[in-house]
Amino acid sequence: MLWQAVEHSISQALDCSFNITHTNSLSGGSINSAYRIDDGDSSYFVKLNGEQGLSMFEAEAEGLRELAAAKAIRVPEPVCYGAESGRAWLVTEYISFGRQGSHSAQLLGEQLAALHRNTSEQFGWYRDNTIGSTVQQNSQSDHWVTFYRQQRLQFQLDLASRHGLSGSLQDKGDRLLADLDVFFSDYAPQASLLHGDLWGGNCSFDTDGNPVIFDPAVYYGDREADLAMTELFGGFNAGFYAAYNEVWPLHVGYQVRKELYNLYHTLNHANLFGGGYAAQAESMMDRLLSEMKP
Repeated sequence: MLWQAVEHSISQALDCSFNITHTNSLSGGSINSAYRIDDGDSSYFVKLNGEQGLSMFEAEAEGLRELAAAKAIRVPEPVCYGAESGRAWLVTEYISFGRQGSHSAQLLGEQLAALHRNTSEQFGWYRDNTIGSTVQQNSQSDHWVTFYRQQRLQFQLDLASRHGLSGSLQDKGDRLLADLDVFFSDYAPQASLLHGDLWGGNCSFDTDGNPVIFDPAVYYGDREADLAMTELFGGFNAGFYAAYNEVWPLHVGYQVRKELYNLYHTLNHANLFGGGYAAQAESMMDRLLSEMKP
């Protein structure tokens, strides 16, 4: 029943008949299950979740379209999304990944900088989406510090409090948010188009060695937030950072602010997975608070 509904959804979207002849389960996701489906001629990538995941998939498809419209870096083309029998799905173009070529990291840096050159008059986006499986609020604002304080850090701290993560985590968070402007005393970010969840697992290269980014959490914000996350889980190739800085050099204050931006993701991991992420977030707050001392 589910796959029949997916077939019908694809057929309607493409205005041609698509009949699945093979499904292949794929690994890699912790939130959704993933499949490659074929009809003997064409292949597509399918994500599945519970029916409640439909709005998440809708936002992801819109995010992919926003990134694609920038014509800066390759993303999978969204085909359709829908829900049936208690399951939701997102269908996108299937891209075969290959090995990173000698110039792939450089291309990724250059193309990400080109993506960030796409700007908006306001920070945020026209709709909310998700970061992992957590709601990501994107109500638009003229002021980056206000946006980041309220819709990124404060939202995660409030969620952490509801999860029982209180005490020193909240106290340090309150102190940090009260003087957040300190980190922007000589820096005024532009509202750049961001991938929003750019770690190594959400980036690869096609069989020609061209960069591909996917699983976005799109919004318009400080480009440093995208760069910061690339460093959170081990970092990207050194050639990537060199190429990015060659196209659009980062402000010297990035070395401090990257901790501020990665605090958002660390708090989100604490809310999603628990474990040692709350302690890691507190350590990050300690370092940031020490930077605020005269």
